[in-house]
Amino acid sequence: MPTIAALQIGSSQSGKAETLANMLAFAGEITSSGAQLVVMPEALLGGYPKGEIFGTRLGYRLPEGRERFAAYFANAVDLDGPEVKALAKLSSQTNASLVVGVIERGGSTLYCTALFFDPQDGLVAKHRKLMPTGSERLIWGQGDGSTLPVVPTAAGKIGAAICWENHMPLLRTAMYAKGLDIWCAPTVDERDIWQCSMRHIAHEGRCFVISACQVQPSPNDLGIEVEGWDADRPLIRGGSLIAGPLGDVLAGPCFNETGLVTAEIDLAEIVRARYDFDPVGHYARPDVFSLTVDERGKRAVSFTE
Repeated sequence: MPTIAALQIGSSQSGKAETLANMLAFAGEITSSGAQLVVMPEALLGGYPKGEIFGTRLGYRLPEGRERFAAYFANAVDLDGPEVKALAKLSSQTNASLVVGVIERGGSTLYCTALFFDPQDGLVAKHRKLMPTGSERLIWGQGDGSTLPVVPTAAGKIGAAICWENHMPLLRTAMYAKGLDIWCAPTVDERDIWQCSMRHIAHEGRCFVISACQVQPSPNDLGIEVEGWDADRPLIRGGSLIAGPLGDVLAGPCFNETGLVTAEIDLAEIVRARYDFDPVGHYARPDVFSLTVDERGKRAVSFTE
């Protein structure tokens, strides 16, 4: 039976080089765990700038905010860059498929993206977050339907939804219809209600769920100020977990520390769980409800000859 894992870790305040080094330092632990699939948190490479406003007020933006955005842009990653190559090598070395949250540069726009790595083939797919939440829309563009992959791995068929995308019922339905076995949820949501959401998705989709959350110390420990935040409270406390297809917690949640959360799974449990509830099968009502998903890539400018 396959072993799956969430790597709970946080972005370094020093930038992507140190973050990458911290990620690669888990190679031995990933290998020894025997994990065939490891999910890492949202915006891990590139960072989740919690509390930052980038100098933006309704109707205007300050020059210093543009400078902060430029620094954030410089810390993002290119899909053909050295960080992605290093992650492909990590996948090969550990013989584990990886799902990694990054901030992806696409031209002059940033995307919150989950990258899929295969031990033999390296980077094989990506999912761009469809709907950045709240003020995330200041700094991240929207993905489109062309990046909704389901990827075969040694652990099972996997797909991903990033953070609050997991609350989008139609996205969940579309992904269930793609036939995934393991739902990957990179996030920075550390609230108790998030644990409920993950268990609900596992129970609703009758699939395994891996939630990988960042962990960040308090502003005091980081030596920074975050307006409106208790300076002694962790910025992100983690809460990574693995849930089974009846909503039961198989491992975690893990709080306030880095580390690997692992569970051995039996894919046959999915069939057993769907005996009485298959959300896009015998429990669906296509005569009453239907969903159309547009998977075409959207471009602002198209050229034809």
